[in-house]
Amino acid sequence: MKAMLLVDKRKLELTDMPAPTPGPDDLLVRIKACGICGSDVHGYDLSTGRRIPPIVMGHEAAGVVEHVGKNVRTFAPGDRITFDSTVYCGTCPFCRAGNINLCDNRRVLGVSCGDYRQHGCFAEYVAIPQHIAYKLPAGLSFEKAAMIEAVSIAVHAVGRVPSVLGKSVVVVGTGMIGQLIAQVLRVAGCGTLIVLDVDDSRLEKAKLAGADHAINANSPDLIPAIIKLTDGRGADIAFEAVGADTTVRTAIASVRKGGSVVLVGNVSPTVQLLLQSVVTREISLFGSCSSSGEYPVCLDLMVRGKLEVQSLTSAVAPLELGPAWFERLYAHEPGLMKVILQP
Repeated sequence: MKAMLLVDKRKLELTDMPAPTPGPDDLLVRIKACGICGSDVHGYDLSTGRRIPPIVMGHEAAGVVEHVGKNVRTFAPGDRITFDSTVYCGTCPFCRAGNINLCDNRRVLGVSCGDYRQHGCFAEYVAIPQHIAYKLPAGLSFEKAAMIEAVSIAVHAVGRVPSVLGKSVVVVGTGMIGQLIAQVLRVAGCGTLIVLDVDDSRLEKAKLAGADHAINANSPDLIPAIIKLTDGRGADIAFEAVGADTTVRTAIASVRKGGSVVLVGNVSPTVQLLLQSVVTREISLFGSCSSSGEYPVCLDLMVRGKLEVQSLTSAVAPLELGPAWFERLYAHEPGLMKVILQP
């Protein structure tokens, strides 16, 4: 099969590889669409330690079942499917409790981190366990289905707090996940919705998707502006979708006493915590990792048109152009959001 292999720092090669052999409980999937995730771009220069070459990256995918293992009963060749990015065991204490994103034996498609190497979906075929797969509703394109993994992260993040209904909310960072969090918040019935970013074009996109206020994060009056928009108290909840020192500080500073901060972004492995601000104002911090079984909800929201993902797709291109698109994304080309590759 043809595949796009990361062979060195910022070096992708189109190559031929043996197609994976599915086990008795597996599906062999012909990939029709696979999105380039921000984590792929960050791992492209080997700085994260989670894309150790050689590795076929890619985990935001959809395709057609080509072959099923002998124990598979719920899928058949020809089925249109998408699938979770997390390969979870289903038997550890976390899986049995429904927290599949915290699985003790968790592996992520397209990741090589020293502990394991799990080739992903920038290839013609991938083999996956049947329990992470979901059939696609009629009419949902492969390109839109490739967005479900990102949507699931947003749905999971919003679900980390008890309720957002009627609450004032700040979203820090309006990249792909921040945009989707803003949309999910609006669907969930949040009150005043404020989005922050340094990119005015992304802010405008978020306003078109339902944000009430969009503020450039470089504004010297950023926090006073948020406080003014939230009845002089600060927001009830903030979602941090970047994962850097400055943005985490902003998220903490933007909420009221007794407020909540959901940490979703993880660009940096460590950040400085405003400990006194968190402790003395009794701020609740929630970590949010990947998703945990939200795919059916995401499929339903997308089919019913509650979430709009088309405008977040910047380009759909053949796999052969993948290396060039990675370079453009790595260079932070203005206006680029999601790029979807077709093996």
